[in-house]
Amino acid sequence: MSVTKPTLTPALRNEYQLLFDTCQIRPEKRAIVQKAVDEITSARARYANVADELNVPWYVVGVIHNMEGSLNFATHLHNGDPLSARTVQVPAGRPHKGNPPFTWETSAVDALTLQGYDSWDDWSIPGMLFKWERYNGWGYRNQHPDVKSPYLWSFTNQYSRGKYVKDGIWDPDAVSKQVGAACVLRRLAELGELDGVEFDTTEPDLADALADAESGALRYAPDVITHRGIALQAFLNTFPGIFLREDGELGPRTSDAYRLVFGHYLSGDPRS
Repeated sequence: MSVTKPTLTPALRNEYQLLFDTCQIRPEKRAIVQKAVDEITSARARYANVADELNVPWYVVGVIHNMEGSLNFATHLHNGDPLSARTVQVPAGRPHKGNPPFTWETSAVDALTLQGYDSWDDWSIPGMLFKWERYNGWGYRNQHPDVKSPYLWSFTNQYSRGKYVKDGIWDPDAVSKQVGAACVLRRLAELGELDGVEFDTTEPDLADALADAESGALRYAPDVITHRGIALQAFLNTFPGIFLREDGELGPRTSDAYRLVFGHYLSGDPRS
């Protein structure tokens, strides 16, 4: 069976950006996320030493350290093996150069170079998310496209359950217990820590959203996220008794609310 290895196409770039824009950290996970972010920002200088050598943003190194090394500066970033010797687990025998014990910085440069971070130059939000998802693998996207990769989206509204519990072993009811990379990045963005990243500040246009809905251009689509969908949901929430999650997914609840206001379901709703 062939395995698709995505490239960062305009469509995939838009998908990443929209998922990030509509990402919300789950309230019950905020304390855990904040703890990780506090540790990352407190170690900014150490991350910057590695980042400057590879010409990557410091927070990219910090997020990877959280995902791959649990923020432990006593282990190899490659796989968590102790710095007192070369790595034993895959990838084994790293770093090739130098002699143990290694500094965390030396090992981190080797690990990130091995993954091509020194030659990657797209540090936009989509560029970072693509690079991280590619590092973890395309299993979710290829085999379980209904589940957003927890490596990115765990602890956010973009992910609820479904996980590879071992290599090649899928459990639809398993829930990731690790904060996702995009979740950490989202909190860093909320705190204004993503220096150098340009954000799309265009507000969703309510008039366009309503016009699209009435014309049928904005259709019932439970699994599609759009900015205009968010604008429509925000408008519907201004009416008494309507309480929608503003996630851009135009599913049954949004269509029900639309019917209460306009007298008919969204175009494409099977109940129409």
